[in-house]
Amino acid sequence: MNKPTQKIKFWRYLNGPVLLFVFLIFSLLQEFPSYAVLSQPEISALLVQGNEMFHQANTYEAADPERAKELYLKSIMRFEKIIKEGSIQNGELYYNIGNAYFRMSDLGRAILNYRRAYQFLPNDPNLRQNLSYAQKLRKDTVEETQKTKIFKTLFFWHYDLSTALQILLFSVSFVLAWAMAALRIYFRKPFFRWGGIVSAAVALLLASSLLVECYTLRTLRPGVIIDAEITARKGNSETYEPSFTEPLHAGLEFNLVEDRGNWYFIELPDSRRCWVPKESTALVR
Repeated sequence: MNKPTQKIKFWRYLNGPVLLFVFLIFSLLQEFPSYAVLSQPEISALLVQGNEMFHQANTYEAADPERAKELYLKSIMRFEKIIKEGSIQNGELYYNIGNAYFRMSDLGRAILNYRRAYQFLPNDPNLRQNLSYAQKLRKDTVEETQKTKIFKTLFFWHYDLSTALQILLFSVSFVLAWAMAALRIYFRKPFFRWGGIVSAAVALLLASSLLVECYTLRTLRPGVIIDAEITARKGNSETYEPSFTEPLHAGLEFNLVEDRGNWYFIELPDSRRCWVPKESTALVR
């Protein structure tokens, strides 16, 4: 008579984690667009055209820079059309756009699109290398706070694994933990107990990371300065005094604190805050 009672209790306790799992997946999927204007053949044609124009621009870069720039811009337009009208949030597309802007020496928009690509391809070695190289070319050297560096080291999986991969690993460890718990009811083996504990711990860590990611997607809004040079100010008007003795330059990254009219109140990686013209910046997401 004990086993049926145990089964009932087991499935009763399962309800909470299942609801958490569904909530996590649903919350994260809401961040991605779902309506496409372009058909698949149209998307494929634009992709081929964009790649061809990018490679053509490479051949003109030394002999005819203006022609190369024209082709890079046409390539970018096709990639961006796929993103906007094809409703495709794709790391490779943003990576290609970043490369085109980098070739045009537009450091701000290059870093912006590398950052957008990084959300989908955090472990891509070429993307990491290009982003790192572009960041080294920035005129502004702003170090992250020591607290941020420590967090990125301790919680490496949150920063280094893509959201899609974290969801996959969470799903596997979640199912495995409950499978081990179910088997433990019928087979009193230490393996099932410790396997369940380890799987549950991994699932808990990944669930925490995904919850933080949900919070980050809804609250933190990273951005990049795209104009060559701007003056940061102490208020949302040109009449306010400059916040710093030196201007800010293209490629400098920030987090948006407040959006007020034509101005952004931003926080730099070293925790300094200032106001900048909205038109001189772009948000990563």
